[in-house]
Amino acid sequence: MLKEIFGEGDEKLIKIALTHPSYTKENNLSDLGNYERLEFFGDSVLKLFTSKLLYNLYPNSPEGELSKIRSILVSDAILAKVAVQIGLDKEIILGDSEEKQGGRKRESNIACSLEAILGAYYFSGKEAEIEKFINDYVIVFADDIDKHFAKYNAKDILQQYTQGKDKTRPNYNVVEIKGPAHKPEFVIEIEWNGEILAKASGKSKKEAEQNAAYEACKALEIV
Repeated sequence: MLKEIFGEGDEKLIKIALTHPSYTKENNLSDLGNYERLEFFGDSVLKLFTSKLLYNLYPNSPEGELSKIRSILVSDAILAKVAVQIGLDKEIILGDSEEKQGGRKRESNIACSLEAILGAYYFSGKEAEIEKFINDYVIVFADDIDKHFAKYNAKDILQQYTQGKDKTRPNYNVVEIKGPAHKPEFVIEIEWNGEILAKASGKSKKEAEQNAAYEACKALEIV
C-alpha cells in the first residue's frame, strides 16, 4: 500500500525504515541499518507538514491551541492507528525475540516505523505525497481532538489534578490481560491515595491507561 500512497521511492531507505533495531541487533548488523536515524528525521517531517496543515485549517486559533492539537496528532496512539490502517504493521522487520514478545502490535514500534517511512519518502522527493498522506490520514483526527480534547489528554489532566491536590501521581495497574497473545486486551485500574478511581480496557496499555484516565476525570468531575 505504500507505493499506492507515495509512489516509487528509494527502496534501500524504505527497507531501512521498516527495520526494527531488534533485527539489526540479533543479526549483528550495523545500527545504521535500522529505522532510528530515519525516525529521528521523519519526526520533524511529520511535525512540519502537520503544523502547516493545522495552520491553514484553523486560521483563527492561537498558537497554544494549535500546539495542543498537534501534540495529540503526532502521538504514538494516533500514528499507530494510521500505520495499522495502511498495513504498515505487517511490513515491519522485527527480530525473533521482539516478534515473540508482541512487538508487531506495540504502538511505539509501529509509530516509529511510520515516522521513518515519512523520512525515507521525503529523501525520495515525495514532499507533495507526504503532505497529502498526512492530510488524508492524520489531520482527519483534528476536529475530534479539538472538540473532545480531554478524552485524548486525560492522563495529563488527571496528573495535574492529583499533583495539585497533594503532589502525587496516580498509579496505573494492569489487573487483567484478555484474549490471545497476538491480540491482547489490557484492563487498567487507576489507584490514587488508596482509592480506585476507575477501570477501563484497551488494545494496548497506553490506550487502556488513557481510557481509564478519562473515566477517572469524569468521576472526579474535572472534565
